[in-house]
Amino acid sequence: MHYQICVRCVMDTTDAEISFDESGVCSHCKSHEARVAQAPFSQSDAGEKLAALVARIKARAKGEYDCIIGLSGGVDSSYVAYQAIQLGLKPLAVHFDNGWNSELAVKNIERMVKKLNLDLITYVIDWEEFRDIQRSFFKANVIDIEMVTDHAIFAALFKLAKQHKIRYILSGTNVATESIMPKAWQHFKFDLLNLMAIQKKFGQLKVRSYPTISIWHMAWNKYMSGFQSVPILNYLPYKKEEAIATLKAELGWEYYGGKHYESLFTKYYQAHILPKKFGVDKRKVHLSDLIMNGEVTRELALKELEKPPYTESALASDREYICKKLGFSQVEHDAYLNASAVSHFDYPSYAKIAMALVKIYRKVQYN
Repeated sequence: MHYQICVRCVMDTTDAEISFDESGVCSHCKSHEARVAQAPFSQSDAGEKLAALVARIKARAKGEYDCIIGLSGGVDSSYVAYQAIQLGLKPLAVHFDNGWNSELAVKNIERMVKKLNLDLITYVIDWEEFRDIQRSFFKANVIDIEMVTDHAIFAALFKLAKQHKIRYILSGTNVATESIMPKAWQHFKFDLLNLMAIQKKFGQLKVRSYPTISIWHMAWNKYMSGFQSVPILNYLPYKKEEAIATLKAELGWEYYGGKHYESLFTKYYQAHILPKKFGVDKRKVHLSDLIMNGEVTRELALKELEKPPYTESALASDREYICKKLGFSQVEHDAYLNASAVSHFDYPSYAKIAMALVKIYRKVQYN
């Protein structure tokens, strides 16, 4: 395939499955428009839909809290917490500590908890077990190492929601700034079969305390037990820069410099591992979403992509820290970066079946 870049956003043929119409507009732009058009905030009765959701959450409360929120210190989760309080909800905040928090993320969480008067539970993962699973994903040479964290966060939230009899988990997932993502650039986060198969093949430790959840358990939670995750930002007009400005002004919140860079590991993974090993620059995704959301011009996005994702000094420092913490030598890490990528589907997986079900669910999720 010859190189081509979208005339509207900055997605290009580094995504092997991208397609373009006769005007040069890419399939991701069309997908973004479709998902935004379907979201509650785009409907004429958006206010009524939000009010009805809030009323349902309050009506189903059985204890001190009516919803639970995962708080990372990042933009999306922080804004969810802020909006929950504005809407009169009583959230229980949960922070998932996997050992990779930046100092700024921790400070943001402390400020949020104090300013919003939140009750906070810190879910501390067993570091040795978690590290062993992360190491297994490196050894497997699969692209979505972040699946290890993302899977555990959702599983932990559902676990705590059940313990506290809280029916609703408020998620920061949103179509405004997170609609674009090539299929090959990540893996289905709830593919427990894949996660366990990789750990069984490459891990040194058995999975004992690491929180897990399958797509089948999620379906059971929603349709049989009544526990569900709600993307509440899809019920509100959501602009990233406006959210940041509000958080700064109201809560003293501070920005950390990149999408999900509140995690030291995520920063290194997105800014170095993905482009170096997999040829993936996730800034294209994040900037394209912002272009489609009317927050960034294509010209500014292209200029941003001309900049290196890391300064040499920061890369050297972060690389040394990451390798030491994970127990990899510099030689081992170089060998990893130079090794060929392996598909998640080279290991046992039920992602294709699950994604087909998710596709159906997306069509009816707001009904």
